[in-house]
Amino acid sequence: MNTIDRYLYRTVMLYTAMVMAVLLTLGGLFLFISQQSDIGTGDYGTGDAFLFTLLNLPEQVFELLPIAALIGALMGLGQLAAGSELVVTRASGVSVWRIAWPVGLAGLTLALAMYAVGEYVAPPLAQFAKREKTTSKLADVSFAGTSSAWVKDGNLILRVQTGEIDQSFGGVSLYEMQGANRLLSIKRADRISVADPGRWRMHNVATTTFGEDHVDSGVVGEVTVRSTINPDFLSLAATDPDLLTLAGLRSYIDHLRRNSLDPAVYEIGYWGRLARITAVIIVTLLSLPFVFGPLRTAGAGTRTVIGVMLGVVFFLILRTVENGGQLFGLNPVLIGWLPTAVLGFCTLVAIARTR
Repeated sequence: MNTIDRYLYRTVMLYTAMVMAVLLTLGGLFLFISQQSDIGTGDYGTGDAFLFTLLNLPEQVFELLPIAALIGALMGLGQLAAGSELVVTRASGVSVWRIAWPVGLAGLTLALAMYAVGEYVAPPLAQFAKREKTTSKLADVSFAGTSSAWVKDGNLILRVQTGEIDQSFGGVSLYEMQGANRLLSIKRADRISVADPGRWRMHNVATTTFGEDHVDSGVVGEVTVRSTINPDFLSLAATDPDLLTLAGLRSYIDHLRRNSLDPAVYEIGYWGRLARITAVIIVTLLSLPFVFGPLRTAGAGTRTVIGVMLGVVFFLILRTVENGGQLFGLNPVLIGWLPTAVLGFCTLVAIARTR
C-alpha cells in the first residue's frame, strides 16, 4: 500500500469507528429503556437490565456495522472530496477504480471484524443475556446444556430440547409425577406448540405409563396438556437465527431436518447472515459514486442523512424479502443473497459511470 492507499484506508476506518460509537450509544440507550417495563418482575432489577444491555452490545455491533460503514465512508471520503483532496488525486492520474482499492480493503477489514463479532462474541453473550433475564423473571427454572431447558409446573416436569421461533418446539419430554419420587408417566413428542392460553398441544407422542405392577406404552398423534408454564420460558429453547453462529446455524439446520422440523427460517438466516457480512464491503464502495457526484460539496450533516436513508432503505428491503420469501416458500439462497447481489451490481455500475 502506498501513502494514498493508507490515507484513504485510515480515513474510512476512523470515521466508521466514530459513527459506530454514536450508533452503539444510541442503540444501547434504546435497549436499556426498553427493559424498564420488565424491571421489578421477579428478581429482575435495574442492574440486571444494565447487564442485559451490556451483553447485547456485541449483537448491536453486528447489526449496525453495515450502516456504520456506509455512513463512515460517506463522511470520511466526503470530507476529503469537500477539501478537494480526492479531486487532486484524480487530477494526478489516479482512477476511480484505483481509489476503490483501499476503500474496498477497509470494507473487507470491517467485514472480517463483523464476522469475528458474529461468530465468537455476540451469539454466546446474547444467549447468556436472554437466559439470565428469563431466569430472573421466572421461578423454578433450570437449564441443561445450552440448547435444552427444564421447568416444573405442579406435578409436571417439562424438558424442551430444541425449538423454532414461532412458539413451536421439538425434542420435548413431559414427566408426570406423584409426590416427590413416584413417576406416573413419560410423554415424548416430536413437537409441542401453543394451542390456547394454558394449553399445549403435543404432536406424535410416545407415551409410557407406570402402573403399580405393570408398564403400558403406545403412540398417539396428538395430546393436549393443560399447564400454566409461561411461553417466555419455552422461548429460551427456541433458538433465534440471529443468536447463532454460521457453524451453529449449519448444525441446527441439519438437526431440524433429522427431526422433521422446518429449517426454512434458519436457512434464510444462514444465507442472510453471509450476505450481510458481504454487504459491508459493498456499502463501503457505494460511497464513491456519491462523494464524486452529488455529495462532493455537501456538508457532513447531509452526507449523514443520506447514509442513514440508504442504510435504512436497504435493510427494510432486506427484511421484506426475507419475510416475503419465507411466506411464499422461495429458495433460501435466493432470499438471502438477492438484495445484496442487486446492491452489488448497482454499485459496480455506479462506480463504472463515475467520472
